[in-house]
Amino acid sequence: MSAKPINSILFVCLGNICRSPLAEGVFRAVWAERGSARDIVLDSAGTSDWEAGSAPDRRAIAIAVRHGVDISGQRARKVTPQDLHRFDLILGMDRSNVADLKALAPAAVQDRIHLFLEFAQGKSRDVPDPYHDEAEAFASAYRMIREASEALATRVDARASVPDSGQASSTM
Repeated sequence: MSAKPINSILFVCLGNICRSPLAEGVFRAVWAERGSARDIVLDSAGTSDWEAGSAPDRRAIAIAVRHGVDISGQRARKVTPQDLHRFDLILGMDRSNVADLKALAPAAVQDRIHLFLEFAQGKSRDVPDPYHDEAEAFASAYRMIREASEALATRVDARASVPDSGQASSTM
């Protein structure tokens, strides 16, 4: 991936009702808290269309609200081929999401697709899907996403200050 600034990020999970809307909302809050003057396009999507048009899971909404983040207005949608070209960075919540995205993506955009925790923190771990679990699983997912969002915001900020020399960056 080149060192050019990241101006758009797409967060992706399976149904786009738990992890990816939470990641979109949390990252948006972290970005705003940092007071960055630079606008960034944020969105989320799913690799399936099972939940298309649905609001986020009530438990995801509840854990977000508990931390001052409102994701209730988001609606689930499926990743489109155009998304793969439109977003500078595409972050899958787990390895299965990343594999599905890479299978859909042409070679020219493969380098935009990463595992969220690995890209943000260097941790080769999934954000586990909390859908079939209780509220504590959503709280755990929130904590993982919040910590990774802090690290990601630092990386995105650092990337914005690097001149585009055409050279690959060791920091991104």
